[in-house]
Amino acid sequence: MPNSAVSIRIEATALPGRSCARAPGFPGYDIHVAVQRRGRPGELLDPVPGDAARAVWTLECTAKGTDLLGPYVQGGPGARFVYLSWVAGGPDGFTMFRRAKLMLDGVGRETAEAAVRSGLLVARLGLTDVSGHPLCAAVRPPLVTWSAGERPGAP
Repeated sequence: MPNSAVSIRIEATALPGRSCARAPGFPGYDIHVAVQRRGRPGELLDPVPGDAARAVWTLECTAKGTDLLGPYVQGGPGARFVYLSWVAGGPDGFTMFRRAKLMLDGVGRETAEAAVRSGLLVARLGLTDVSGHPLCAAVRPPLVTWSAGERPGAP
């Protein structure tokens, strides 16, 4: 199977708010979320305030079969993921305090194959955990729903 261009679109709702209760290692103020670039924890794609109604990121990737590669895809074959970094803002910029790993191994084979054919893989998830804090740790279904989509302007 030749390499294909595939976009991953992450559609997030239910953000936790711009401030939350403080906890160990969690500042609780001026919260934003962004996608972290592979190998560059300080390089964040489109930080979104934690009180936004929704956050959407589109990541350009290359598919080798159903294995997705790109500047925002982390990990090795069979263990790929996208980091959603939670950061607190301050006078010196953003400081990461928590991350969620959006695990690509949670994408079913049929969905992955359909996404490669269509050129779009869509992740839909809420970003607030059961304690009202920013979602963190490994994120797999049922916390995220994966589907193949249609790229805008596709025939």
